[in-house]
Amino acid sequence: MIEQSLLNLMQGFGVALQPHNLMWSFFGVLIGNLIGVLPGMGALSAISMLLPLTYTMHPVPAILMLAGIFYGSQYGGAIGAILLNLPCHPPHAVTCLDGYPMTLAGKGGTALGITMISSFFAASVGIIVMIFASPLLVSIAFKFGPTELFSIMLLGLLAGGTMSKGSALKGVAMTAMGLLIGIAGTDVNSGVMRLTFGLPELSDKVELVALALGLFGVAEFLRNVNRMQVIGSGTKVRLRDMRPSIAELKQSFLPMVRGTAIGTLFGAMPGTGPTITTFIAYALEKKISKTPERFGHGALEGVAAPEASSHSKTQVDFIPTMSLGIPGDAVMALILGALLIQGIQPGPQLISEHADLFWGLIASFWIGNVLLVILNVPLIGIWVKLLRVPYRYLYPSALFFIAVGVYSTNNSLFEVGEVLVFGIAGAIFAALDFHVAPILLGYVLGPMVEEYFRRALLLSHGNMMVFVTRPISATFVACSALLVLLQVFFWARGSFAKRNTERRLREQRASSERLPQ
Repeated sequence: MIEQSLLNLMQGFGVALQPHNLMWSFFGVLIGNLIGVLPGMGALSAISMLLPLTYTMHPVPAILMLAGIFYGSQYGGAIGAILLNLPCHPPHAVTCLDGYPMTLAGKGGTALGITMISSFFAASVGIIVMIFASPLLVSIAFKFGPTELFSIMLLGLLAGGTMSKGSALKGVAMTAMGLLIGIAGTDVNSGVMRLTFGLPELSDKVELVALALGLFGVAEFLRNVNRMQVIGSGTKVRLRDMRPSIAELKQSFLPMVRGTAIGTLFGAMPGTGPTITTFIAYALEKKISKTPERFGHGALEGVAAPEASSHSKTQVDFIPTMSLGIPGDAVMALILGALLIQGIQPGPQLISEHADLFWGLIASFWIGNVLLVILNVPLIGIWVKLLRVPYRYLYPSALFFIAVGVYSTNNSLFEVGEVLVFGIAGAIFAALDFHVAPILLGYVLGPMVEEYFRRALLLSHGNMMVFVTRPISATFVACSALLVLLQVFFWARGSFAKRNTERRLREQRASSERLPQ
């Protein structure tokens, strides 16, 4: 099995090193790096804007480019977090805690150097996990029928909804909204139009590009429309400043390993984003440290562990997305949508049916991470200068490209209107503390859940018990039920604790009123 995996990897390098594939991979990591540096932008916005470009591309270079944007933005986000205390990407909010104090202490270059080493190490481990986990997935691929695939995707929907940031109930509500948007259009079985509100333009479903650009592009602009100041920095980082000493490497090695292990573990769990892994890695390092008071004041471990966990999580995220069709977060859901647009069905059979795509993608991860290390060393100064771009120039330009990109997809002004509607809705949801990422998850998985559910019932002659009588399906249904019960338990415990606190406060006020004046 190991020999076959290595042989497949060699074939993957042959695919990834083809000139046109290498060019698109380089383009992806370069754009991702740039987008990661700019505040308010992110991998979601970048992939959404470039998604129309993939319509005319071969599937392999298209997915290599989108993947490059994803992990390239992870590298870029650390630069703004460390040098300017700007968490341009949510997982890097933890990096700010110790990265920026290191910059204030004149060690910003060291923090960046450790970040690059941690990132490359963690990404390499994540890639190795993908290589050796893949044959296992191939061996069990033929055990997955419509029943099992429905159960897995049901778990993915519940995990994505209940494990999103904020209220689990709000997350489930957003996932349900995504499901409704995903099934709008013409029913493939009956030919009946549903949820179209009498608009013939919606008969062919809501476009993924319009939904993604509205929720994550226009909505972000509307939320930051009054942010007109220039974000500048006088920080200068020289090449020799980015070389950590031997002592600093020793100090950060074990935190790097622990962070990588945490990211790898959570990467295999659908529905968990990279943000949670960085917080857990940081909390673990602070807990086991003999000098926890250093954290928050420039502790090197507080930079190495979160960055390693974020990058290993990013790489391992592709395992459930590609092999099971369950995206780990909103970016993975968008890449899953890009696969479906290319006519590629994610699932256990993808590895055998599209071996050139899968193994070429794995090989491109290593190539892309090497390119990122080479790119970041000389371009740090340029990225810092780009952080001076005023918002009043940045976002109108982004809006222009969004409109052009959506219109060019189907030459439809109606879809440009869709972007505006989803953008306004996304801004309202954000203001009400509803996170919109589960909408994208529901949109992508909704039609597939419906298809597999119908197919399973058709094969079982309408017997619903088929979902609990087949062992693999029953396992995932049980996990789904356990997830719901845990959320109910946590809600009940929090509600009970809140009532007890309120009761004690009332008793304290009553006793103080009875005391003689």
